[in-house]
Amino acid sequence: MAAVTGSLAGVVPRPKTEHGFMGWLSTVDHKRIGILYGVTAFLFFLLGGTEAVVMRLQLAVPDGAVTGPHLFNQLITMHATTMVFLVVMPMSAAFFNYLVPLQIGARDVAFPRLNALSYWIFLSGGVFINLSWLIGQAPAAGWFGYANLTSKTFSPDLGVDFWLLGLLILGTSSVAASLNFIVTIVNLRAPGMTMMRMPLFTWMTLVVAFLVVFAFPVVTIGLVELGFDRFMNTNFFNPLKGGDPVLWQHLFWLFGHPEVYILILPAMGIVSEVLPTFSRKPLFGYPVVVFSGIAIGFMGWGVWAHHMFTVGMGPVANTVFTLTTMFIAVPTGVKIFNWIGTLWGGQITLPTPMLFSLGFIAMFVIGGLSGVTHAISPSDYQQQDTYYIVAHFHYVLFGGAVFGLFSGIYFYWPKIWGRLLDEGLGKWHFWLMLIGFNMTFAPMHILGMNGMPRRIYTYPAGMGWDFWNMLETVGSLVIVLSLLIFIANVFKSRSNGKLAGNDPWDGRTLEWSIPSPPPAYNYATVPVVHGRDAFWSVKYPHLDHEGHGMAAVAHAPAEAHGQGGHEEHIHMPQGSLLPLIAGVGQTMMIGGTVFGVGSPVSIIGGLLMLGAIFAWCSEPINE
Repeated sequence: MAAVTGSLAGVVPRPKTEHGFMGWLSTVDHKRIGILYGVTAFLFFLLGGTEAVVMRLQLAVPDGAVTGPHLFNQLITMHATTMVFLVVMPMSAAFFNYLVPLQIGARDVAFPRLNALSYWIFLSGGVFINLSWLIGQAPAAGWFGYANLTSKTFSPDLGVDFWLLGLLILGTSSVAASLNFIVTIVNLRAPGMTMMRMPLFTWMTLVVAFLVVFAFPVVTIGLVELGFDRFMNTNFFNPLKGGDPVLWQHLFWLFGHPEVYILILPAMGIVSEVLPTFSRKPLFGYPVVVFSGIAIGFMGWGVWAHHMFTVGMGPVANTVFTLTTMFIAVPTGVKIFNWIGTLWGGQITLPTPMLFSLGFIAMFVIGGLSGVTHAISPSDYQQQDTYYIVAHFHYVLFGGAVFGLFSGIYFYWPKIWGRLLDEGLGKWHFWLMLIGFNMTFAPMHILGMNGMPRRIYTYPAGMGWDFWNMLETVGSLVIVLSLLIFIANVFKSRSNGKLAGNDPWDGRTLEWSIPSPPPAYNYATVPVVHGRDAFWSVKYPHLDHEGHGMAAVAHAPAEAHGQGGHEEHIHMPQGSLLPLIAGVGQTMMIGGTVFGVGSPVSIIGGLLMLGAIFAWCSEPINE
């Protein structure tokens, strides 16, 4: 067996260099994989944003003729699927990959090749879902896939098949990556970095990883049952044959509400790093913020049916989920007050990362307050399936998650590339995005309360909706302008930006103690940590305050790049093409089912995946 696997490993030669195109295809460096996640997610962001702008152009005036009803439904489905699964989640994963080993003083993640595999599965899964556009059969049943809209009767083409198989593929990527981060955070922390000394972003990564590991199997069950209904004519969701369409809603939203926190907690972690840096204060109430995040993770499992108040669950169930939904606002509110406490009395400066973090807090509060109104089941009966709901979740996921992620991009860009993004262009980006965002989504509250249903492709004149829809469309174009400025900033600053140095923001955590960009091995000598805000207390020992964990760390200050002592001979894992081959093979194996169970594409993909895995087992870490 060893001879067989050894020969398989030799079939795929390993690149001799980490430079160039082949270096990126074969990389197992967590930092490069983080960059791949980030660039890919941003490209999908542009795609999902284009889908949104087309929808807004269609609704700008009554009786719009930009799209027809079926294309509009396809745009709605693909826009939401793209933004949730192909933008916010992988952009968060980009930060997880790049930052977590740096923040905990590790040289890499626990399983570097598994990390690469997770990325290639994500990329090939995202491409697979969007192939449905190329054959004119994009899914049109909504990103939530409600039965019976997803049945062969109402969706006879391949759109739903692409959607459900694509989500199965993406789910394997997310679970594999999350298990990797759990093991990394639990096992690879630097000496002295106890759990209550970890940076907040690393804590939120850990909570999100556990949520992913437990949430995705739930939706996987629903997707597998839906696949059986579509490919093998079973009746899990067919009420005429004893199935239950409401079962899908329970499975989907039991996944879907933890998913909301999977999307927002990384942004909360970023904000919890940015605010102390630009307030020049420790995070106020660090233990409380940590346990609030953990509480959100637990309580998120008990609120799913507030999406189903109008389904007919009865007064007892509606009352229970009304109460649990109100309770989960408590730990979220605690975080907000802790952030305000961090700002209070601080030496506040307002560079672009800080502006986006403050924008996150303001927009997220608005989204949270609107959420409380339809957490109350009688009120929700009026708001359900109106634009009021659309306004709410965009204030949470765009005003919250996306603003928080942009804060992280501006904050960590100099660490990743060694150059600062232009501050002037960055502030134009922020203010235009903030204005455009509120122009687009604030009026949706009014439209919803005035009775405009969501998911309609046109509306008649004389309903009182004309002005607000035109304002929203103009606002969406302002957001587009802000993104064009960001892209211009990236191209300008990538080569001509101001050199950042190791610590451009006077940071508090370990990643700011090493060069920008960091070397492949991160730390020449693994640091020894004696408190929270480890690097800050090295720079400013006179500011050490009891209770804030601001003790010294046993590595040299920034001038020595955080690599005190003699440099060890460091072995880093060599690149490999096998994760790429295994990832593409798995996507072919699952996605090939769209052509029929046991299709040649599935068989070839399965063989490719198995061959790559067998070769993987015998491939040495270094040659």
